[in-house]
Amino acid sequence: MATSSMMDLYEGVVQGFGLPAFGWKICLAHDFEEKRKPFQASNVSLVNLIIHFPMGLRYLFWWMRKTYMEKKPPFIDMLNSIPLRQIYGAPLGGIGGGTITRGWRGEFCRWQLNPGLYDYETVIEDQFTVCIRRNGQTVYQQVLSVEKPSTLQGWNWGFCGRHAFYHALYPRAWTVYHLPGQNVTLTCRQVSPIIPHNYKDSSLPVGVFIWEIENGNDHEIDVTIMFTMRNGSGVVSDKNGGHWNEPFCVHKDGERISGVLLHHVAAANPYTLSVSSRSKVGTDVTHLTSFNPEGLGHDVWMHLMQDGCLKSPPGKTAPTCKGEMTAAAVAASCTIPSQGHGMLEFCLAWDMPCITFGSGMKEHLRRYTRFFSSSGDAGPALSYYALTHYKEWEKKIEEWQGPILANSTYPAWYKSALFNELYFVADGGTIWVEVPSETTEEDLLGPDVGKLSHLSRVLREYGRFAYLEGQEYRMYNTYDVHFYASFALVMLWPELEISLQYDVALAVLKEDPNYRRHLMNGQVSMVKTKNIVPHDIGDPGDEPWVRLNAYLIHDTANWRDLNLKFVLQVYRDYYLTKNSTYLQDMWPVCQAVMESELKFDTDGDGLIENSGTADQTYDGWVVSGPSAYCGGLWLASVCVMCKMAEILSDDVMLQKYSRILEKGKSAFERLLWNGKYYNYDSSHSAGANSVMSDQCAGQWFLRACGLGDGQYEVFPKQHVISALQTIFELNVKQFAGGTMGAVNGMRPDGKVDYSSVQSDEVWVGVVYGLAATMIQEGLIQEGFETAEGCYKTVWERLGMAFQTPEAYCEKKVFRSLAYMRPLSVWGMQLALQCRDEENLPPHQQSSKVVDGTL
Repeated sequence: MATSSMMDLYEGVVQGFGLPAFGWKICLAHDFEEKRKPFQASNVSLVNLIIHFPMGLRYLFWWMRKTYMEKKPPFIDMLNSIPLRQIYGAPLGGIGGGTITRGWRGEFCRWQLNPGLYDYETVIEDQFTVCIRRNGQTVYQQVLSVEKPSTLQGWNWGFCGRHAFYHALYPRAWTVYHLPGQNVTLTCRQVSPIIPHNYKDSSLPVGVFIWEIENGNDHEIDVTIMFTMRNGSGVVSDKNGGHWNEPFCVHKDGERISGVLLHHVAAANPYTLSVSSRSKVGTDVTHLTSFNPEGLGHDVWMHLMQDGCLKSPPGKTAPTCKGEMTAAAVAASCTIPSQGHGMLEFCLAWDMPCITFGSGMKEHLRRYTRFFSSSGDAGPALSYYALTHYKEWEKKIEEWQGPILANSTYPAWYKSALFNELYFVADGGTIWVEVPSETTEEDLLGPDVGKLSHLSRVLREYGRFAYLEGQEYRMYNTYDVHFYASFALVMLWPELEISLQYDVALAVLKEDPNYRRHLMNGQVSMVKTKNIVPHDIGDPGDEPWVRLNAYLIHDTANWRDLNLKFVLQVYRDYYLTKNSTYLQDMWPVCQAVMESELKFDTDGDGLIENSGTADQTYDGWVVSGPSAYCGGLWLASVCVMCKMAEILSDDVMLQKYSRILEKGKSAFERLLWNGKYYNYDSSHSAGANSVMSDQCAGQWFLRACGLGDGQYEVFPKQHVISALQTIFELNVKQFAGGTMGAVNGMRPDGKVDYSSVQSDEVWVGVVYGLAATMIQEGLIQEGFETAEGCYKTVWERLGMAFQTPEAYCEKKVFRSLAYMRPLSVWGMQLALQCRDEENLPPHQQSSKVVDGTL
């Protein structure tokens, strides 16, 4: 996305500094067209509530009680949508320890330290500054930021963005600076430990910055990079007082790491930031333990300009007073010979080892405390480990990404989407916590102890994992959405998917008939019904895993899709991991939820019926009677029940579900197939024959499980192909000129279905799943073209990098920034890998595909 006049220069840097040829690229001077004509934030649920006035009034009363009396954020805040800020870059940090996002212009601007909560504040003093000296004199000193803030005016701000480029291929990012008039190029490489199949380093709350310095002059230069950081995340509590800083130094195995610890005191979830650099031969590291970030900043600036070093009083600082803030600086210096190259390394770590959720009921230790101290003093050790292991991380990242990037049959945009959408695994309000060693089997399972024989082992070894439905939809492990996103987990961190599934299975077995709640539709329901899959495992503002189903808009015990999505994921996970103990544990749970689901087949024809409400993941789109979406998921689930029964030699269940499948297939075709595609539903409503982009979701999962054809064909292949071609012709090509992906609903005459508040939306994660289905069925070009529209709309036109929304419309409306579902892009990768493997000779074919590469 760099301007064309500078593209040649950019490409030269890509080749000269080893940047990957693929990723999301942008010039720091770029101004998005839609920044001048911004898309509007919308909330479909709010629109729905306004249309249904009584529900809207109940929501308003609930919102006021939650906000003003309980002083907690609502699980969905329909009155305060997050505004679009086209500034975000790749987030820093591993999985489950919190994240800090550095924007593509260099600012630190999104903070997710407290579990499930975000601070969207740009902390302007968090910067890198370069100082260049020649013959003992400073000839150039510049903050590497295009901003011109009102604070720290003693610093030289306003770096010209036309001389810098940003390039992201998560979990790494590069910023290249051509220093005007200096013949010097700086490349800052940002690395986070996001490593497939790694359950230690991938949990670490750290980010490393490697500064490559290229001296194009015929004389040597001395270069200093200074890293400054405020004690805090830009929120009011930064001035609460009691915060303090102290220097540290780690000498170990011939390595020396030094820097400053910034201790942030808080009533709940205190933390320590650690800013450090690595000393080595030819590199000097100095620091300033504290400076005033609200002043002019002359003390820091002049120290650096004088000799390229920082000077600091010894010892730790006194705690700040109320209304006062503090910041710290670390500088690393080296000499670069003429026409030479140098390197400086920095680390940012954050240590919040023990967390509580909004209820304050329990304390939880984050996953990384299994390997590092849980006492709040792990900053030095984390910094040392990161700076001495990041090269190993990069090697593993390149081994993982390399084969995909080298595959010339994959489009460039797809390679960017595949890796950059993974940001949400870490930055989705993600938590990864330990099960306390003193927890007994009965504590975990309660009265159901013994029913999930391997649950305890899995949770003790791999911990508990949860991520939000979205940064605006604050519910953990929202299951109808995780169905789509789960491909990323099962392919890259399969043990986290297995752990999550055990938690859901445990929740299925729970029931609390004495605890009821008022829903926003006026109904009263149990919070959790036995043998029903929960909608979510809780709100970070309450107590996840203890109080389930934070979602209050509908009674999800009557949703048609949740139980089915559990069954499909169980078999998909088994198929890809070959974990037979997992399958054996889950088999009774699958039987229980399918038995609960059978009650929705009211006429005994082998096909479930929808209720005439929005009783599935499309919770604003009413569906009645047998439907393409839920009916297809049902038949796919019945098919995998047959397959699991066969594997486990359960002849009774095999016969039962085989009979249901034969009846159900006949009813599905008779009631829904219209000769070209499957109707939305079998009602007599005006929208019954709409073309739903997600009508083949059941087939998608069957093919991902190695089923769906031959002996296990559920939907006739010619019908699947016809339906997908119709979707491509109407929902894709007839929508926005074929450039924005697939709209959820389209009328047979090529007009968008406006019958509901969700039928006229594009759901990015659904589109990636649709593209995967097309690829599975051999419509590879159509699949890529369908998904390309979404990627280019979100990442290139709208500037929504690293905040991909759930939905957008053709007419400049989007909903729910930074959402879970787009992780389904990894379903496309599984489809591509499976097709590639089918073309291999038999002796080269593997029995499972779970690593994101062949």
